[in-house]
Amino acid sequence: MTEKIKLTSDELRLMSLFQSITSATARDCIMDERMDRVIFVVNKGHMGLAIGKGGATIKQLQNVVAKKVELVEYSDEPAEFIRNILNTDLVNEVRIIDRMDGTKQAIVVVDTKRKGVVVGRDGRNAEKARLLARRYFQISSVLIIGPEQTTNNKYQVNM
Repeated sequence: MTEKIKLTSDELRLMSLFQSITSATARDCIMDERMDRVIFVVNKGHMGLAIGKGGATIKQLQNVVAKKVELVEYSDEPAEFIRNILNTDLVNEVRIIDRMDGTKQAIVVVDTKRKGVVVGRDGRNAEKARLLARRYFQISSVLIIGPEQTTNNKYQVNM
């Protein structure tokens, strides 16, 4: 379902560096200049290897690249992938809907008290979810809502 993802030479170099430092395989690398970070998408089951004991490996990688490094575990299932991006413990449900204009939208239901944590400072987690959902599953928008909004017909989510 994913289209061909084109990587720059810098991104390929970072993926090679990632693999040499962590011994985990990255399937994608995104240099997000706006948020001053590098996002690596790792294969399922490789998160522990990539993070390292006590986060030592990921800290070493951050020191080498001199940017914040964020990891996301890949999944072939769009809803699970979005959960992985936003923190599976904080997400109640993810629903992928086809809109009338032919685009796809992900509706993410989170506890109202945890919504700020899920969205992230300056919306960095929400932006990461939008970027990766579009890149891998052609999902044009990701909407993060509280459970009280699921009763609104526009965002009807069966729980």
